[in-house]
Amino acid sequence: MAPSARLPDDLTTVALPETMAFDVPDFATLMALESHEPDVYVGISPEYPWGQVYGGQVVAQGLRAAQATVDDGLGVHSLHAYFIRGGTSDEPIRYEVDRIRNGRSFATRRVVARQSEGAIMNLACSFQVVEDQADVQEAVLPDDAGLPGSGTTEDWDLLGRRVVHQSTGRAAIWLRVLEDLGDNPALQACALAYTSDDISTDAAASTHPRIGEVREGSVTSYGDVFIYTSLDHAIWFHRPPPADEWLFHDLRSHGLANARGLAVGEVFAPSGVHVATVAQEVLIRERTR
Repeated sequence: MAPSARLPDDLTTVALPETMAFDVPDFATLMALESHEPDVYVGISPEYPWGQVYGGQVVAQGLRAAQATVDDGLGVHSLHAYFIRGGTSDEPIRYEVDRIRNGRSFATRRVVARQSEGAIMNLACSFQVVEDQADVQEAVLPDDAGLPGSGTTEDWDLLGRRVVHQSTGRAAIWLRVLEDLGDNPALQACALAYTSDDISTDAAASTHPRIGEVREGSVTSYGDVFIYTSLDHAIWFHRPPPADEWLFHDLRSHGLANARGLAVGEVFAPSGVHVATVAQEVLIRERTR
């Protein structure tokens, strides 16, 4: 019998393949972490075209590991991740959870993701009970968002992408995992974390003086001009994302300095509900040789 993840009672447990063949046909399999010892979980990765593990996957799996150590009724309200080095899809990722604090209303966790070369991500996340308090929304779904799922189709692997805007200073896109996840708030939060790393680099790099070389086709990709990678990533979860719907990610560049760019933006449900706020700092260093 294949091993399975140790997860809270309200989460689906999905068996991992005994061979660890890294065949990841759907998002549920990607989130099916295997319990190795108390507060240690192991996940696998699909192959990605760019040769390294997608950062959103590591954030989502790290959040999933932390979820496995908190009580029912606690939902994630924020996470902050530092990407330390690129991960490889050729070996599993080990997620070590530190139970920093369990309070009456909040719980705090730290998760370190490791492979044989060392740590690849350090994540801190905080969970909160649902409270009956004031709910005031200031951010508004942009008028130019279009219909849910509209835009240029650029799907890849497990991710559905509908690009609406890619312009100087802004990247906006409808995103969702290509799978029905059911009405499971914890898994939906992981799906939001997975998708949230998709367009941050595009937004942050969009104002660079040399970005025109990529857009005009004189070079084929960012990598021909820049050394670029995500440095750190933050998500504030304001309201539960709706089950299995497109979410509109609208990110804007906040400038470039010292080979780093910052993108900040909002995530909206099709109904206009402000689901989350995302911020990411990226390395975007011009190649010198």
